[in-house]
Amino acid sequence: MPTSRSERQLHAAAQPLQFAYWVPNVSGGLVVSKIEQRTDWGYDYNRTLAQLAENNGFDYALTQVRYIASYGAAYQHESTSFSLALLLATERLKVIAAVHPGLWQPGVLAKYLATADHLSGGRAAVNVVSGWFKDEFTKLGEPWLEHDERYRRAEEFITYLKRIWTDDHAELSGDFYRLHDFDLKPKPVDVPGRPHPEIFQGGNSTAARAMAGRVSDWYFSNGKDFDGITEQVSDVLTEAALHDRTVRFGLNGFLIARDTEHEARDVLREVVEKADRDAVAGFGSAVKQAGSSTADGKGMWQDSEFADLVQYNDGFRTGLIGTPEQIAERIVAYKTRGVNLLLLGFLHYHEDVAYFGEKILPIVRDLENDLAVSGRLESELARHGVLTAN
Repeated sequence: MPTSRSERQLHAAAQPLQFAYWVPNVSGGLVVSKIEQRTDWGYDYNRTLAQLAENNGFDYALTQVRYIASYGAAYQHESTSFSLALLLATERLKVIAAVHPGLWQPGVLAKYLATADHLSGGRAAVNVVSGWFKDEFTKLGEPWLEHDERYRRAEEFITYLKRIWTDDHAELSGDFYRLHDFDLKPKPVDVPGRPHPEIFQGGNSTAARAMAGRVSDWYFSNGKDFDGITEQVSDVLTEAALHDRTVRFGLNGFLIARDTEHEARDVLREVVEKADRDAVAGFGSAVKQAGSSTADGKGMWQDSEFADLVQYNDGFRTGLIGTPEQIAERIVAYKTRGVNLLLLGFLHYHEDVAYFGEKILPIVRDLENDLAVSGRLESELARHGVLTAN
């Protein structure tokens, strides 16, 4: 096994790209648009989707979390219970439940996820969301912290989860959470190469990047072009190096694949033209308020324009629009920038996931093999700074 940090980074980058999909467990689909979306937020649809996804090259599913009706999402299923249902309906798929510190007591969540991990044979994971939607806290009567404080709390939350999952006499004395000689049993499933259920986090801000470098297993980025993701990978790895850690990277993208680029571009154009303008404007106002409170004014969605916000995690920016060949080439180009996983959204999930598995994934694997055989991956990673951040 690789021992040095650079060897670990190279080893992670050399693995086949992994793929996740956004679980549509909230109504309205993955774009805030009145365009037809043959996607449903109910369980029956999602159970079929999960089974379809694991048979078409998907490794993970990410279950969204919303608590109140808002911005085109009038209805929503709770993330952790929905994730468990999907785990029990599948055999290989890992399911990531999004949760909010401040709305969960971490010891209760740790117990819940340990149980879900046993019921699924070691496939439970968590995405710790620091929070951008003020109303979800205040309307539940919970305090709303300023941006960097939310990330401090989230970092403690993750530290707590890791400690209670791995220590027999867990101790923690923090500003937000405490543990006193606590022994959680059973611990999560002993999975080779995984000390505990995988912990994901998102965020674009300086505070988010630093937190990921210190404590998280995976860093999720909103949609980004090549320069944008290269900057984030470099910043997170720089912080991780200070703690002799490695972090893996997931990138959000909304994928529109058609037999011709013209057809795909027409779909994108229609999505934006039919946007629910009031819902997009409300969402944009909420998220930009949250991001503008960062210490340095550098946060998620701060430079997002109207068309970006129609896909509420900037998924169009990743540029996965076109023919299977064009999309596969762009996906593999992101791999050379340090991306380990693509988190994808679709317009018509059942049809589009099957199309991905049949038409796009085989090309991705061929291109990855070409990179490995030619020996170009290491040089490309070095050229983009992925192996030299320190």
